Amino acid sequence: MSQGKRLAQGGRIDRGQPLSFTFNGKRYQGYAGDSLASALLANGIDVVGRSFKYSRPRGLVAAGAEEPNAILQLGSREETQVPNIRATQQALYEGLVARSSNGWPNVDSDIMGVLGKFAGKLMPPGFYNKTFMYPASMWMSYEKVIRKAAGLGRAPTATDPDRYDLVNRHCDVLVVGAGPAGLAAALSAARSGARVIVADEQEAFGGSLLDCRETLDGRPAMAWVEAALGELRGCEEVLLLPRATVNGYHDQNFLTIHERRTDHLGEAAPAGQVRQRLHRVRAGRVVLACGAHERPLVYANNDVPGNLLAGAVSCYLRRYGVAAGQRLLLSTNNDYAYRTALDWLDAGLEVVAVADARPDPHGTWVEAVRARGVNVLGGSAVIEARGGKCVEAGMVAAIDVAGHRVLSAGQWLDCDLIATSGGYSPVVHLASHLGGRPLWRDDIQGFVPGDSVGIQRRVCAGAVHGVFSLGDVLADGFEAGARAAADVGFMAPPASVPVTSRVIEEPLLGLFLVPHHKPVSQAPKQFVDLQNDVTAAAIELACREGFEAIEHVKRYTAMGFGTDQGKLGNINGMAIAARVQGKRIAEVGTTMFRPNYTPVSFGAVAGRHCGELFEPVRTTALHAWHERNGALFEDVGQWKRPWYYPRQGEDMHAAVARECRAVREAVGLLDATTLGKIDIQGADAREFLNRVYTNAWTRLDVGKARYGLMCKEDGMVFDDGVTACLADNHFLMTTTTGGAARVLEWLELYHQTEWPELKVYFTSVTDHWATMTLSGPNSRKLLGELTDLDLGREAFPFMSWKEGEVAGVPARVFRISFTGELSYEINVQADYALAVWKRLLEIGAQYGLTPYGTETMHLLRAEKGFIIVGQDTDATVTPFDLNMGWAVGKSKPFSWIGWRGMNREDCVREGRKQLVGLKPLDPREVLPEGAQLVDDPGHPLPVPMVGHVTSSYMSATLGHGFAMALVKNGLARIGEKVYAPLENGRCIVAEIVGSVFYDPQGERQNLE
Repeated sequence: MSQGKRLAQGGRIDRGQPLSFTFNGKRYQGYAGDSLASALLANGIDVVGRSFKYSRPRGLVAAGAEEPNAILQLGSREETQVPNIRATQQALYEGLVARSSNGWPNVDSDIMGVLGKFAGKLMPPGFYNKTFMYPASMWMSYEKVIRKAAGLGRAPTATDPDRYDLVNRHCDVLVVGAGPAGLAAALSAARSGARVIVADEQEAFGGSLLDCRETLDGRPAMAWVEAALGELRGCEEVLLLPRATVNGYHDQNFLTIHERRTDHLGEAAPAGQVRQRLHRVRAGRVVLACGAHERPLVYANNDVPGNLLAGAVSCYLRRYGVAAGQRLLLSTNNDYAYRTALDWLDAGLEVVAVADARPDPHGTWVEAVRARGVNVLGGSAVIEARGGKCVEAGMVAAIDVAGHRVLSAGQWLDCDLIATSGGYSPVVHLASHLGGRPLWRDDIQGFVPGDSVGIQRRVCAGAVHGVFSLGDVLADGFEAGARAAADVGFMAPPASVPVTSRVIEEPLLGLFLVPHHKPVSQAPKQFVDLQNDVTAAAIELACREGFEAIEHVKRYTAMGFGTDQGKLGNINGMAIAARVQGKRIAEVGTTMFRPNYTPVSFGAVAGRHCGELFEPVRTTALHAWHERNGALFEDVGQWKRPWYYPRQGEDMHAAVARECRAVREAVGLLDATTLGKIDIQGADAREFLNRVYTNAWTRLDVGKARYGLMCKEDGMVFDDGVTACLADNHFLMTTTTGGAARVLEWLELYHQTEWPELKVYFTSVTDHWATMTLSGPNSRKLLGELTDLDLGREAFPFMSWKEGEVAGVPARVFRISFTGELSYEINVQADYALAVWKRLLEIGAQYGLTPYGTETMHLLRAEKGFIIVGQDTDATVTPFDLNMGWAVGKSKPFSWIGWRGMNREDCVREGRKQLVGLKPLDPREVLPEGAQLVDDPGHPLPVPMVGHVTSSYMSATLGHGFAMALVKNGLARIGEKVYAPLENGRCIVAEIVGSVFYDPQGERQNLE
């Protein structure tokens, strides 16, 4: 397995550890320390993918996160497939399997490439918007075709076997980037004693120093890096995170870091080890030392494989020992690119020429290249590349940058590699995430982070704010780290900045589109955004069609879309738009950026918030007993509640019928712990309850309880429950099981945003108290044997509560009923629940005590006409629609939540759906819940619907099926018939009746 482009020596790779990998079905070899990109390049692979729109062959351009073309699919099996992996950010490992994201039948011979040759004229900007508007009936078909063609890579269909997690962290200083500025900043902050986190997206810390030819204090740059890392590792308060991208900067200095913990190990990672981790960091100060991306020059056919960034050529050469070609042609407008020519020459390779757009370049690096015999062509640039699947030659011509024209006929220079550098674009993405507008600087021809006052508490260091010379970058980093630490109360000692060689640098010349002999619209394609196939001609066309705002240009052309996020092409695109409109770049401005900086897997976003960790399974203190005694469970909110307790040979209907009879005839025991319980205290607690409930609470005495309805602002029922007065300024509110969390959040929202002047406090105590409900005619007798409380009808009336002992345990006992029977709700501390429950069962055996579940509870309450919010309501009904106007306090002094809403014209009109009961004419019938109701089943389609069934059961007590339903004008239609057509063609006829089927006078709950 030959690595034809691998140098015989050099690079920071381990040549003693070869690694085999597969790309597009063929096996190759690289070394430990390689990135997938460097290994591909070493093996002479020129074409790594096809372009998004035109299916043109594309090769590597960069060496880092800015790479637009090498977006690959990883994984040898379906369950390990990972799309959208940048080859430049993926470490090589043994057995790695990768393939190109597009290209059919293969990337080298893509049939779509033929069509792509004509696509320039057939698919201009706005093509989809203009082409697929008509006819509207075809929109669904268009969408299927477009979606099939869109995207990069393929989402896996199998279950992800990997593990992910997240960690919440706090630090005094978070340093983003571990290049020279970041490491210097980290050293300063760490020496102050501050808690420091350093995150860098690369495999190794060092940034540009990983392939630097300069020295620090007379030693190789990496010697300083290793010494700095050694010192940082020795600091207890420092956390170093390589392979970790800070992908989002949010409010309150909250940042997210995506750490790839085992991606460099691949499928051979130890079983059970976390693959990726999302760090959620709250930082006192942030040092942005995220550097800058080298900007490519835009010229004709600049997408042919073999057109690379100058810095990337040096990186592959010095860091990985890979020469991207043999004969280099360099085109630049700045001094930095000349280091690439020197690196190339040091490797014994040929530099054909250097074309410098500046008329008379004379910097330190320039003269060093001239001294090596290289022809430096001032006032010139590569204006066109030639080649199919690899570069064969480049045309160099004299240009007039200010006049945007070519001054000479040009000459073709044979080469197999064209390296370009158009300057550096500071990475302002994170600084823009909260809306801070970047500022244009003419001296560096780039945008830098704008003012962060009131947005971000951060300090910038190094290239991110326009400091590029290595010595200045280091000094800037040390100063930034010390300033960040000082801002949070730490004092860093004075730093000794390493000495670097003195370099004379000349200013760069702004060059964003290299002119061509032909007009932009007729010249060979000049690509601005390589990932999205956006050309200079497309940007000019967008501006001519009236898209002047840069955000509109972006969306019309797709510039900066996808995983690229404008890393390479944005500045060039903005400059082209500015030139067409006759404006300065500062006037046109820049597009804004949003998280994520680079793609983040859904697994990392969700972390371990999946399964039980996404939707926690909550169990009561009695859950183990329920399991041992054969209960089947249903999910209510996040709780596991006993559904019913089947005995040998019983199905659900038989078990529920037995449990119902026990409650109606003897006594039943229900685990009601899951009811939401909110402790409310404060001088204004009564006033607050008055405002959130529909009925009045001012005069509720201590020891009493009251049922209440809550409505949202629109007047629709939101939740219900019983609230008891424990003391003058102390109440215990109960809510529905599934609504507990949202009710508490709602109470807090109104307190904090609408009525902050009220002195009231809320505490969730749902988990603190276990609730056991005794219900049935024998409940008083049973409870009387286990408590010293006076349970007499007069001493302990309905809707009151007492404090005492039950089975020797302190308890609160509430005399309320959700079944219509004589009932007591016993509340004890959760730790004592099992002991009390067992004692109730032991004594209750003589009274026919039977545990019952939620299905029985639902049936019993429906017989009494009691609602369940969310089942008999659907966010469209008011208390009056539920025939519960008795629970609405019309004369309360304060306009409580929902009063205005339920008095809107639509809420008081005739014809609203109202809650009624339904009694099928055939007593054996049970109406399906959710069944639609009609007045005339023979009506031609579409049949007008008059309502729907909300709850439906077969009642052993009543001896027939019954239901509750919302029916238009239902309360005025008592005695009339409605019809429920079923899917199988049958139709059930039912009579509209009142919603209370059992004990309409309420005598059972007050039995002697």
